[in-house]
Amino acid sequence: MTQTNLFSDRKDAARLLKEVLPLDQMKHETWQMIAVSSGALELAEHLNTRLKLPIDFLFSEAILAPNNSECEIARVSETEEIVINNSLVDAFEIKYDYIYGEASRKHEEKILSHMYQYRKGRHFNSAEGKTVLLIDEGVQSGLTMMSAMKTVLAMNPKAVYVAVPVISKEVLESLEPLADEIFSLHVLDDYIDTVSYYEVLERVSDVQIETILGD
Repeated sequence: MTQTNLFSDRKDAARLLKEVLPLDQMKHETWQMIAVSSGALELAEHLNTRLKLPIDFLFSEAILAPNNSECEIARVSETEEIVINNSLVDAFEIKYDYIYGEASRKHEEKILSHMYQYRKGRHFNSAEGKTVLLIDEGVQSGLTMMSAMKTVLAMNPKAVYVAVPVISKEVLESLEPLADEIFSLHVLDDYIDTVSYYEVLERVSDVQIETILGD
């Protein structure tokens, strides 16, 4: 039987995640909380109650199949790290030149715009030597989390952890060798889509993003 409505909202998911996260260790070691989506940013804010840890947003953009605007084949991060779903690219016979061209365009048109809007042009804080917690509200294909992981690992952090309320089992297994530990409440064999696991999953407004980032 398919599980749905596992959480009432992001605040509820954060409350439950706190039960499996090492909160005392996080506070003592001053972990850097990094949201990988706008929904994750609100989730991080709820997790951060009483912890008062630094929160940042790692921007990335989807690269879509040329003939299917619903199919994400790759993702580019704000440091221009690219993660590609090679199976889909091969199946659709997509040229890699297309992916790199789209990555450059998305970075120029979308990501830089987000950086100026939400961070006033400030670049992502380096994770070098830091203990990082990558956060998302749900992980389905894994491209967003994987691009964040690749970006952060390139900065030579001290440690990288992942916190996510619900995650695909296949993606979990692909992330485990890269992360120091993954904190999750539900690991699903048949992942539908993230919105199915929340009773309410509202869009995070521009004002909310700017307020949480505090720039």
